[in-house]
Amino acid sequence: MAFSMHSHSGQFCPGHAKDCLEDIILTAIAKGMQTFALTEHMPRNSEEDLYPEEIAAGDTIDPTYSNHNAYITEALRLRSKYTSQLHILIGFEGEWIRPSYGPLITSLSSNPAIDFVLGSVHHVHGHPIDYDTSFYAQAVAASGGSDEKCFEAYFDSQFEMLLALRPKVVAHFDLIRLMCATPNISLRSLPGVWEKVVRNLRVVVEQGGLLEINSAGLRKGLQEPYPGRAVCEAFMGMGGRFTLSDDSHGIEQVGTNYRRTFEYLEGLEVEELWTFERSKEGLGVKSVSLAYLKATFRE
Repeated sequence: MAFSMHSHSGQFCPGHAKDCLEDIILTAIAKGMQTFALTEHMPRNSEEDLYPEEIAAGDTIDPTYSNHNAYITEALRLRSKYTSQLHILIGFEGEWIRPSYGPLITSLSSNPAIDFVLGSVHHVHGHPIDYDTSFYAQAVAASGGSDEKCFEAYFDSQFEMLLALRPKVVAHFDLIRLMCATPNISLRSLPGVWEKVVRNLRVVVEQGGLLEINSAGLRKGLQEPYPGRAVCEAFMGMGGRFTLSDDSHGIEQVGTNYRRTFEYLEGLEVEELWTFERSKEGLGVKSVSLAYLKATFRE
């Protein structure tokens, strides 16, 4: 069964993504998806944390979280409407910008409609690290002036997130590579960084979390999906479990680069991935063979 555990829509992420949520769901069905997770970005609580494109689209800080609440309402409607065609999971991307976001993420995740939270880090010292090279340079400067120190700060922030949130899914584990001068570098070649990588992976395994193989890395020009091969090999050696995501931001990106991602997984000798399944007993983890996933996915 083809699936994705990470997606966004322009309807509820204005300026950041495209297309309405229902059209994205219809595209997922057309591509053979049998499980599809809706994971819009969480609301922010500070104007300084909005991206330029969000500000340009008129997004503002709303203490009532009306957009997020409207998303939950629409997600529930669509899950009911398409229940015979698609197993829809409802979640959100919990973005750890600073520790003060912890209580907000915990509060939002307490809604009974929420199946799971994607644990992610997009900032270092308050600066976006995957938006453009200018913002990334600010993160590097705030970290002490080198990519390596910025990487270390990123994985320290991720460690804080893991301990505070215990997310069921960890998103784009090594996103920090994207804007650096050598984005395809093996993190194993940076001893101080690698120590923190291994520490964080052990926490994910101990917490029973899933590590996302995210095909968006290929779409953004990397040679491999997130995370890179060295990270995946270390995680596999610990007995860690992978899930799969397209991290789509509109209908054009649903399932994008899945075939290349399947080849990457085969090269790692991954034979099964994991997703979630709702039942009367609650949310359970379900194994899906890579062979079956490949057979059911449609371009």
